[in-house]
Amino acid sequence: MGAMVGAVKTVAVYSLGGTIAMTTDPDTGAVVPALSAHDLLAAVPGLGGHGIDLHVHDFRRLPGASLTFDDLSELGAAIDKTLSGGDFDGIVITQGTDTIEETAFFLDIHHAHEQPVIVTGAMRNPTMAGPDGPANLYAAVLAAADPQLRGAGVLVVLNDEIHAARHVRKSHTTSPAAFTSPGAGPVGRVAENRVRLAAPLPRRSGPLAPSSHDARVGLYTVSLGDDGTLLDAWDGRCDGLVVSAFGVGHVPQRLVEGLERLAARIPVVLASRIGNGPVLTGTYGFPGSEKDLTDRGLIPADHLNPYQARILLQALLAQDADRETITEKFTVFER
Repeated sequence: MGAMVGAVKTVAVYSLGGTIAMTTDPDTGAVVPALSAHDLLAAVPGLGGHGIDLHVHDFRRLPGASLTFDDLSELGAAIDKTLSGGDFDGIVITQGTDTIEETAFFLDIHHAHEQPVIVTGAMRNPTMAGPDGPANLYAAVLAAADPQLRGAGVLVVLNDEIHAARHVRKSHTTSPAAFTSPGAGPVGRVAENRVRLAAPLPRRSGPLAPSSHDARVGLYTVSLGDDGTLLDAWDGRCDGLVVSAFGVGHVPQRLVEGLERLAARIPVVLASRIGNGPVLTGTYGFPGSEKDLTDRGLIPADHLNPYQARILLQALLAQDADRETITEKFTVFER
């Protein structure tokens, strides 16, 4: 969309694909990413009447499940270049909802500007009755242009709710209200064409530098009756490991020695598979408890869920952070 007469705000829109940009393939009948950023904006009624000049970029046309760290690093670099000029009030990213909670967190830990970055998508594709993409894009653009959200970093806007990247989860497979912030709630909502804050903006730590090289971080989910065989498979195959443990940070006793050996060689972060609430550090003392594991060298993830912990650990290892720095960075993410 070109400049509008009397435009007072400027927002850049980056389209990555996903359900919001999908339509039916005429040959197969399957739904695939095909719509451009211009197509998406053309489907949003009433957006042209808010004095917002939109600059659109077709960045990728991929399902959310196929996005990579390289895609996100390139997107982050493009956003940084756009915002460094000072001519934009905010950024909107449209993408598949499968990975929104992870991509938003990745972008947030690297975001170094005051202008907000708003990530949105759709749960219902444009071929369905009642697609939610246009409403979500409408709310996202208004949020990106709103000065109340300066300094908030990366936010997720769907279903007229505004969630901090630090807290947001996709908590339902199909509902238009799939995105929630367990234990925190949304920071605000969009109603009557404006942002209405409901909570203080998220506290943010300093941005991480861009990655200098690749790093592989494994994710191991503990389950009932786990004998550790699959845990052993990670040995020598990753630069770091996140353990998605029971409850407040517990594992079966038979995994303890293997985890201790791994933690002596690579950073091993202890997270909870529950995804709501902190990993403890000093309440339980049995073999395989959170205290036992941290005493054996595992690094507690505090409130970060396993997927966020993996992203943060990968970002730190990709810039050669030492164990002390890694431990300190995970502590910063206390609520």
